Amino acid sequence: MEEMIAGTTAAQVPQQRGQSLLETAVRYAEERHWDVFPGTWLESAAGAQRCSCGDASCPAPGAHPARPDWAAQATGSASAARRMWQQQPTASILLPTGLTFDAVSVPESAGFLALARMERMALTLGPVTLAPDRRMQFFVLPGAAAKIPGVVRKLGWSPASLDLVALGEGNYVAAPPTRFGSRGAVQWACRPTPANRWLPDAEELVPPLAYACGRDRLDR
Repeated sequence: MEEMIAGTTAAQVPQQRGQSLLETAVRYAEERHWDVFPGTWLESAAGAQRCSCGDASCPAPGAHPARPDWAAQATGSASAARRMWQQQPTASILLPTGLTFDAVSVPESAGFLALARMERMALTLGPVTLAPDRRMQFFVLPGAAAKIPGVVRKLGWSPASLDLVALGEGNYVAAPPTRFGSRGAVQWACRPTPANRWLPDAEELVPPLAYACGRDRLDR
């Protein structure tokens, strides 16, 4: 498995390279062929950083869509991405799901447990993000959102009993190095590499993810 961190919450997530948001957004579109769109950004106010949306209690400051028609903004063109981030260089980088990939979102503790289990099973992973809201997103082939409930039921779980969320059409994930206010930045738990350009099917990853979410629920 490529550049994966150890399966424990004490593991150190690899540090991100010091590239600007603009350069990174362009790279995602150009090298990974991912659609990208700019989200909100952080602004300094009274010595603190607040979300550009103006909501003082914003749950994801600087890391959510800036406008309701965000889906229409998404582009896979590197030149279009460059133009958008030139207009607002500090805008967060958001990736719509349901196009080139879906994502399976689980709590951080379950995600690390699942990563260790996947390594033992020698499963091939796609990219995996770790966000400051203590959730991990596993990138999988599109169509996962429709498949996962059925797969979870076959494993003997009720989908409502597990904190395992499929993100498909109409959803998005925040991409590194987007920041969530003062809570830190999104990082790669498993980086995008040439080896994981071809994404796994959700059916391959859901069994260890469901097991980890079940264990995580029992440990609480």
